[in-house]
Amino acid sequence: MRRPQGDVGIVWTYRNPVRIEFGVGAFAKLPGLMAGRRYVLVTYPEPAFARLSDRLASEAGPPAAVVDDVSPNPDFVRLAEQTARLGNRPYDVIIALGGGSVIDTAKALAAAPGDFAPVRDFVEGDGDASALASTPILAVPTTAGTGSEVTCWATLWDEAAQKKYSLARDSLYPERAVVDPELMQGKPRDLTVATGLDALSHALESIWDVNANAISAQFAVSAARRILAILPRLVEEPECLAFRTQMAQAALFAGLAFSNTKTALAHSLSYPITLRHGVAHGIACSFTLPQVLLSLAGRNDACTEALIAIFDTKPSQAAEFLSWFMDGLGVSCHPRDYGVGGDEWADIVEGAFAGERGRNFIGTKPEFLAACGAMGYGA
Repeated sequence: MRRPQGDVGIVWTYRNPVRIEFGVGAFAKLPGLMAGRRYVLVTYPEPAFARLSDRLASEAGPPAAVVDDVSPNPDFVRLAEQTARLGNRPYDVIIALGGGSVIDTAKALAAAPGDFAPVRDFVEGDGDASALASTPILAVPTTAGTGSEVTCWATLWDEAAQKKYSLARDSLYPERAVVDPELMQGKPRDLTVATGLDALSHALESIWDVNANAISAQFAVSAARRILAILPRLVEEPECLAFRTQMAQAALFAGLAFSNTKTALAHSLSYPITLRHGVAHGIACSFTLPQVLLSLAGRNDACTEALIAIFDTKPSQAAEFLSWFMDGLGVSCHPRDYGVGGDEWADIVEGAFAGERGRNFIGTKPEFLAACGAMGYGA
């Protein structure tokens, strides 16, 4: 019998349980999706969010509580204070209205049983999952980047100890993601660039990941091609709803890709740069993408095929294009421009490859360092 051709023997799975409401005006569906449940609102204190909060309250009733002091990188100290303020107030669902930090905060609060200590113990490796809560979440992203509305983890930070943790539980997949591009209009340029590059990183990182699969690759290719085409145009026309809609879909698709793979080396490199130098996450996790891409030339057939589908050229030329693309957005690809010197860079690279996300990467440290040197981006 003739053997079938192709990737014989490769086994993969894909799962994402989040129900998605997408499109202009989707926010109007939120009161109906809440179905009369008592809710806590997690959001920002800015006027635009206050208006949305008032609109929600007029249609769904007032919240049981509002948490609007969300920090850019949700920190243990702030999360403990927020959990304590909620106390034992009765509520049935958490509404996360905002960017990635809001959704990550909502996930931490959803897992906290009236006390943040069990969550901290759990992410530090000393706690029991049975001690955690599982409050449902309705996620309403207002930026196109995080993808957290379709993942089951949250990034938490212990700034005092200079450590980053991932809170990962199947129950943290939001019940619904309500993605309304109209909520993303009016966002400033720097935020648009950073969140857009965060989404691009999610897409590319899911491709060069040991957990990549056929479905995640399709989402990733679609997301990356759209971001490369639309983000520069959106930066020039930030009020264009059509561009905002396309970026929202790209970020969502990137989220659906890495929801099954997690991220890889570029994210692992980013965490100490954000902690030590205050670089926005979307920039910190994307400025090394050209170097990572170059280091993968010929590494893996499936990865190479996906990258060619995105860039329409081989990885070496794609890396040069991506560097040019970043420069056009005003984003440097050199570590020193983020305050990272040679010795620190060497330590960061060493730690990144040893970390969980670094171990997801299909490439090697020598090839990455060689790519940095070849592109002139070594520290």
